[in-house]
Amino acid sequence: MTRIISSLSDISDRYDVLYVDLWGCLHNGIEAFPDAVAALQGYRQRAGTVVLVTNSPRPRDSVAEQIRGFGVPDDSYDAIATSGDSARAAMYQGAVGRKVYFMGEEDRDEDFFKPLQILDNPVEIERVPLDEAEGIVCCGPFDPLADPAVNRADFLYAKTKGLKLLCANPDIVVDRGEERQWCAGALAQLYTEMGGESLYFGKPHPPIYDLARRRLLSLGKDVNPSAILAIGDGPHTDIDGAMGEDIDSLFITGGLAAAETITKEQPDADALKEYVAKEMISPTFAIGFLR
Repeated sequence: MTRIISSLSDISDRYDVLYVDLWGCLHNGIEAFPDAVAALQGYRQRAGTVVLVTNSPRPRDSVAEQIRGFGVPDDSYDAIATSGDSARAAMYQGAVGRKVYFMGEEDRDEDFFKPLQILDNPVEIERVPLDEAEGIVCCGPFDPLADPAVNRADFLYAKTKGLKLLCANPDIVVDRGEERQWCAGALAQLYTEMGGESLYFGKPHPPIYDLARRRLLSLGKDVNPSAILAIGDGPHTDIDGAMGEDIDSLFITGGLAAAETITKEQPDADALKEYVAKEMISPTFAIGFLR
């Protein structure tokens, strides 16, 4: 049974570490949520550790710069684990070959191809047209407002060639301000439904949680899963991921599921119960917005 709480401080003393989602939880793609920032700052002042665990396809330095521009201060978190870094490591180890066809927005996703210093003898990656590619690297759609089905012809060709698709962001959609946009996960889902093979590196899949644990170890913290709380608004990324890792979760209902949970300040209890049953998720706690 999911318990609705009024603030993070109601439960935070149970946990040594928070795994915190970004989009829909800490910011809306345009600006930070002040109450969420204050909640994380207060948690850290009480000696808690905050790892931002995000399905952003960007490297962590790029994410830090981006969220700083949204108004998320550096003192609200300790470390960042991105699906982009996890996927980049796989790409530079040759997971989809040397010659890759890139899908994404050039101005936003260019950092994905920055050199990765942590690997010995990384594969030299060359970006090529689809008909020359050995695999696909997908950071997102070319147009985040276009129906993913516009890629069917290219995906049919890629599937016929046996190309693997590396998905750097398993999110299906995000809300940028008031506008809902498609993410790389929607394209990977379509490719898989068409019979292609998609490789995932963000929530809810294990590689990003392995990266989050390495971030904790780099801070000198070896923490039992029972002392970690995952926070986020994605039912099948944040909550499914927490369930898969056997860690507790706090579901932010005012994000992607705001309409279904009838969230204004807080979710409607009956609507929340119906929603979690329909989506087959079991968040430990729920709150309208992180505060």
